[in-house]
Amino acid sequence: MVSRTQLVSLFVLGLVCACSGFYLPGVAPRKYVHGEQLTVKVNTLTSDLTPLQFDYYNIPFCEPKGGEKALAENLGEVLAGERTETSAYKCHTNVTRLCKVACRKVWTKENVDEFRDFAGAKYRANMRLDNLPGAELVVFRDQNGAEFVSYRLGYPIAEASDFNSTNFHINNHLRITIRYHNVERRGNQIDQIEEPGVLIVGFELKASSIDHRYEGKWDDKCAEHNTCDLFTCNPSRGPEPNAPRLKLKTHKKQEVVFTYDVLWVKSDVKWASRWDVYLKMQWQDDEIHWFSIVNSSVILLFLSGMVALIMLRILRKDLYRYNQLEQSEEAREEAREETGWKLVSGDVFRAPKHASLLAVYIGSGVQVLGMGCFTILFAVLGFLSPSNRGSLLAAVVVLFACMGAPAGYVSAMFCKMFHGAGTDRLRTTLMTALVFPGVVFVVFFGINCVIWGDKSTGAVPFGTLVALLVFWFFISLPLVFLGSFVGFRSAPVEHPVRTNPIPRQVPDQIWYMKALPSVLMGGVLPFGVVFVELFFILSSIWQHRFYYLFGFMFLVLMILLVTCAEISVVMCYFQLCSEDYHWWWRSFFTSGMSAMYLFMYASYYFLTRVHVAKSASMISGLIFFGYMFVFSYAFMVITGFVGFISTFFFIRTIYGSIKVD
Repeated sequence: MVSRTQLVSLFVLGLVCACSGFYLPGVAPRKYVHGEQLTVKVNTLTSDLTPLQFDYYNIPFCEPKGGEKALAENLGEVLAGERTETSAYKCHTNVTRLCKVACRKVWTKENVDEFRDFAGAKYRANMRLDNLPGAELVVFRDQNGAEFVSYRLGYPIAEASDFNSTNFHINNHLRITIRYHNVERRGNQIDQIEEPGVLIVGFELKASSIDHRYEGKWDDKCAEHNTCDLFTCNPSRGPEPNAPRLKLKTHKKQEVVFTYDVLWVKSDVKWASRWDVYLKMQWQDDEIHWFSIVNSSVILLFLSGMVALIMLRILRKDLYRYNQLEQSEEAREEAREETGWKLVSGDVFRAPKHASLLAVYIGSGVQVLGMGCFTILFAVLGFLSPSNRGSLLAAVVVLFACMGAPAGYVSAMFCKMFHGAGTDRLRTTLMTALVFPGVVFVVFFGINCVIWGDKSTGAVPFGTLVALLVFWFFISLPLVFLGSFVGFRSAPVEHPVRTNPIPRQVPDQIWYMKALPSVLMGGVLPFGVVFVELFFILSSIWQHRFYYLFGFMFLVLMILLVTCAEISVVMCYFQLCSEDYHWWWRSFFTSGMSAMYLFMYASYYFLTRVHVAKSASMISGLIFFGYMFVFSYAFMVITGFVGFISTFFFIRTIYGSIKVD
């Protein structure tokens, strides 16, 4: 007889064998046959000196026949400021071409001056082929002076011809190197394509400047038929090694002939590994990431030791002495007065000031934390890889909207618990749905208005703004009301001790136990957990690098959450021992204050790492600090919620363990 377990095992094995693997939409391998025409897509113009991005055709480059066409993009790509369009660069599978003319342009004085501004800000043109970003092979030097080879996204549109960068050479010749991997039919293995063909596994760009010379009058049709005769570029040999470079003129009309080479190079790189060169652009990342984990773990162990000391030694001893029935009444009174946290048992659950607003931020903390955890989890599982463009930002928007239900439920539960402290059910629910996303949207819209004036692709189109409002008001807001409805119908939270009708007077506190010094000290350790990882996150955002080590981020997030919980519990215990029972808001800001240190570190990063071009310093600073304010605000809501909820359960536990007459 075959057991049920064996049948289930055979069924699962059959499913595995029947599967030929699956790929996420947009990242499946695309096979090309010999001679098939490919079109290189152009992306935005980006620079490390400014967060402003611009459309590729803001510079009068060559357009494809019939004019450029914008290609469809998802929500995440639009929010990231990416714009993808067709280009004049054509290539055919396994067909090498040299000195192919893209077009000839005559730039006006205004075009020349505008190009000079882009060149001075060191803008780079970005391209894509088969969903691979074009990258330039560059030789770098490490801190010890040793050379190593890495990649930089895109290619420079110009190069400075002197040290002061006042004169430039136009990079009008582009060498496109396409690395491919042959695929042949080899049975039904999961990692094979059924039909033979070519898989593209590399896309390299190398720009150079050539002052092209030709005889007679230029014929625009020669570019289409590949019959242009250039003295400086031979279709059989390539560009002349000693060809003069094309210098950018000063406020004069200028003729520019754009040419390109297409080289096909066979590679042993598998299709699944083709993104490795992009992800390894930061050669030292792994070591520093591990240093970040060790640093965070040391802080966590230190805090865990303090919590263990409080819970296992001090609190356990206090509770034992406090609850002993065999003691005389005099001894029991002495034990009760020996430590201050027991003296405030009748006031510790007294509702705080602005209780409704606290309930709102607790609910918002659930929403933002849930969004962040699920986003990182999906990224760790591979659903939000860099090859799936725009997926990360799209996931953030969708998950935030979907987390509205638990946000409404939690805020309703606390609003109900604070009953009689000026809370209103409808107002609390509306504020939960509107306050946090409202602040984010106002900052985002303000930045967007400024960017619109500069015609940057970072400006979100009106249609996308409408889509965001639809997510907010037609998905998130109804879910918040649904969660709130369930929360208000649930049983109220009962406190373990009664609250006295008359508030107890709080004695004068020593200076470091007052609210401001206390929260300032408490925010240091959570920030210390994340500051190393924060450097890589900021670099990926502002220096156009790929962030892919989501496993490290997940570990740091877990350590951060535990650290926030422990530091809030420790600081709250010290506060209660000082007979100060106003712990509600302080527990939120003890760990939430780490957001202030995060914003200060971001300011330091801006001054030392983001070398902003003088021509765009004010707008670049506005964009940087605007988005970092949103990031810090979300960080405060997450860490504040974790600190508060941990302290809340800690207080319920210790006061539920004492006997009160």
